Amino acid sequence: MASNNSVIGVQLAINNINNRVIIVQVFISMFLCINFLLITTFFMKDIFYTTMRYILFAIALLSDSLFLLITNVLLILNYFSFTIQVWLCVIIYIVLAVYTFVTPVTLTAMTLERYVAICIPLRHAELCRTQRALHFILIIHGLSSVPCIVILSIFFASAIPSFYTQSRICAVEMFIFQRWQDHLRSAISQLYFLIMSITIVFSYVQIMKVAKAASGENKKSTWKGLSTVVLHGFQLLLCLIQLWCPFIEAAVLQIDFMLFINVRYFNYITFILAPRCLSPLIYGLRDEMFVNALKYYALCGLYKKHSTAF
Repeated sequence: MASNNSVIGVQLAINNINNRVIIVQVFISMFLCINFLLITTFFMKDIFYTTMRYILFAIALLSDSLFLLITNVLLILNYFSFTIQVWLCVIIYIVLAVYTFVTPVTLTAMTLERYVAICIPLRHAELCRTQRALHFILIIHGLSSVPCIVILSIFFASAIPSFYTQSRICAVEMFIFQRWQDHLRSAISQLYFLIMSITIVFSYVQIMKVAKAASGENKKSTWKGLSTVVLHGFQLLLCLIQLWCPFIEAAVLQIDFMLFINVRYFNYITFILAPRCLSPLIYGLRDEMFVNALKYYALCGLYKKHSTAF
């Protein structure tokens, strides 16, 4: 009887995991389609790819889409216990590690852009001109690459050549040989969290001061910018909490494996998928010009509101 109950429990757990994987596929497919529509809209109208805040928005969308795609591939590989050679996992890790930070760094840049636009508008045209877009993209990716470079430098110095040809389930844990490496990765993440948090709070306080002093149309625009900063802060918080998830999951794994599976699934949905799915809502679907353009192109020109702009 006890054996039958055990078998039934395992079967229920497997079915539960199957349902969760299917739910994740539905969510990721839906948001990748939304992101594709938004990215297509961005490239269809010149005012978007010649305005800095829309360029930063597009960077965030592309980063989120690539991140969702790669994490979903890894989810499926882990679900089927599919092993790949370590050298291929290193390549996947490089892309994933960089784009883990690209989104929060881009969010911070978008917050600073709103700060410049609202608090020092006379310098906005100079500091955020389109010609500087490539510089901003390189800076964002350069800053996002630092944690990856540090972790992989230590990994390359520690791993023996034969290790790269071994077949393993691709996971970030394979790059950590010593406990201190884990602490170093955590310290870097906390440093980024601190710097980004200070930037967000500073921008919020400065915009709040301008909002209180503004009047009429300027006041409405300023308060909208302030709400955008708040939403960026919330999205950034979710992104950065994901950096703590491995430590929480490692502690839970010592207690119970099924609890570990449940916690990891919750973390994946809440702190990995959710922040990447907020970008369309925060910027794309709250911006009237972008929404009108999206409706126009999504409906193949049947949406006629403000059609002269298209």
